[in-house]
Amino acid sequence: MKKHYVLAGTSILLWSTLATVSKLLMATMSSYHVLCVSAAFAAVVLVVYNLATGKLTVMRSYGAKDYLIMVLLGLPGTLFYNLFYYGGAAILPASQAFIINYLWPIMSVVFACIMLKEKLTGRKILAFVISFLGVATVAGGGLLQFEAQTLWGVLLCLGAAVSYGAYTALNQRWSYDKQVAVMVACASTFVLCAVVSLVMGEPMQMGRKQLAGLGWNGVCVMAVATTTWAMALDLGNTAKISNLAYITPFLSLVWTFLVLGEVPSPWAIGGLCLIVLGIFVQMKREA
Repeated sequence: MKKHYVLAGTSILLWSTLATVSKLLMATMSSYHVLCVSAAFAAVVLVVYNLATGKLTVMRSYGAKDYLIMVLLGLPGTLFYNLFYYGGAAILPASQAFIINYLWPIMSVVFACIMLKEKLTGRKILAFVISFLGVATVAGGGLLQFEAQTLWGVLLCLGAAVSYGAYTALNQRWSYDKQVAVMVACASTFVLCAVVSLVMGEPMQMGRKQLAGLGWNGVCVMAVATTTWAMALDLGNTAKISNLAYITPFLSLVWTFLVLGEVPSPWAIGGLCLIVLGIFVQMKREA
């Protein structure tokens, strides 16, 4: 098997565990505590990786303005995205939260039209409508019964998708080294969450199981998966590799079933299919 497919497969496998691990962590910890420690783990791993791969010269080539831009770029992609997602995951079943979160590819197209002045075509509008119907379908009976908790969870997960969509569009305007930029984003996220934690004065409850989960979340999901994905994109065909990412939510359903015992509802499966259909509609070239 070609190296870029092994790297992409590693990322997909690790990312698919996010829903399960975050659901377990959110049962005993607040969202900003989870993100604070996870980001610290990720930042340390990425610092070691960047130094080991000789990127100190690259890091020195950036000025204070560049690092400030990287911090600002990291806010929607690391800080806001994770806080919104964790908040939604604490309310909704893990499978529902993760599926709604996968609306981000469509949101990246929307922000590309807004920020990068890309053409808004009829196909893109159709894809947007189909994917949002998918979100409504995933929420299913909760929205039909006007359950406030379900609506709030959906809105938080939509906020995560919007944040990451904005992040992907913004990153197309700057060409900073991927691993360095993610390292800066994780480090700044850790600092901001630590400040919030101190201001809130809420003690952090963290045992061995929580530490293991936070380590997995930070090292594997945030650091390793991001690095192997960037390497896969560099080595292989970007379009083909990117398409593999849509395996992630389906694989995530397997983990939530095996570990959490969540049986995906017909609403969730139908909604996921609509969201993925919307993504493929916008990916198809205009006739």
